[in-house]
Amino acid sequence: MNTPQGFKSWRRRAVCAAVPAILAVGLALPGLAAAQAWPSKGPIKLVAVFPPGGSVDQVARMLAPVLQQALGQNVIVENKGGASGSIGAGAVAAAAPDGYTFAVVFDTHGVNPSLQPNLPFDTRRDLTTVTLVGTGAMVLTANAETPYKTLADVVAAAKAGKNISYGSIGSGSLGHLAMTLLSKSGGFEVTHVPYRGGGPLMNDALAGHVQLAIGSVFLTKPHLDSKRIRALAVTTSKRSPNLPDVPSLAESGFPGFEAPAWWAVLAPAKTPLEIIARMNAEINKALKMPEIASKLAAQGIDIQASTPAAGQAFIEKQIDTWAKVVKDNGIKAN
Repeated sequence: MNTPQGFKSWRRRAVCAAVPAILAVGLALPGLAAAQAWPSKGPIKLVAVFPPGGSVDQVARMLAPVLQQALGQNVIVENKGGASGSIGAGAVAAAAPDGYTFAVVFDTHGVNPSLQPNLPFDTRRDLTTVTLVGTGAMVLTANAETPYKTLADVVAAAKAGKNISYGSIGSGSLGHLAMTLLSKSGGFEVTHVPYRGGGPLMNDALAGHVQLAIGSVFLTKPHLDSKRIRALAVTTSKRSPNLPDVPSLAESGFPGFEAPAWWAVLAPAKTPLEIIARMNAEINKALKMPEIASKLAAQGIDIQASTPAAGQAFIEKQIDTWAKVVKDNGIKAN
């Protein structure tokens, strides 16, 4: 190698070996530069995929001021509701992957791909998870005037031929799918009555127009406290801290059953990983602040503050789980 020819050969091999690394660095530079400049270009938008007033909107508005302070940039909440959250999610999927547009979504995001086959975006490919904010129990309740004090009472009555109806916030809602899965696995039948939202559902549940209702802790707890309805079970694998005396479905004869409500923050696919990591860190810090944690807990939200990968895996499992329930039972959206 001390000969001129040997030196030339060694130099040629060294240059060839370095080319892939140089190319990789060159390809990464635009994303790296964007991440280093972020978020200096302008305000960051949190798209709440449901209208004002609901839990998605409230999660977004809790996070916005904390993120604004942490990132040194305006953070704006924009409500873009419709089609069970798919309109807002689609807008974020189509946005530039530059770290200035994020979605705050609800559990319907995991159901929409199977209920809305003509979505203008691919849920798995066009969006990526920043963090799973939290999960929450849904509660199966009975009107206080019914004889049903436990889930076992409902199952026994249904198997004996009693016509039992239950309400949910709509066809294809997570409550509807959870009850469908529950009744199929338990070998009993109940009649589904879909409502357009939690308000109408609770009105009819309180009036006794439907014997049972399934809804979030946030929706049902005020009426549980007033004793006008009673809780039979929660749909998470563990009891809800908000309802410590209410058994889980797993405790009520359905081991392994879990159908949580959930909330997450997403970004357009191809958003630089450095931006995803920073946003993940700042949101997770915010979720652990006592004032935010207590507000979320009051809504029945159990904070998860996941990594992006863990959040993505959770959402993809939800998509797969509910796609099978929708297909096997021929469920259609409202």
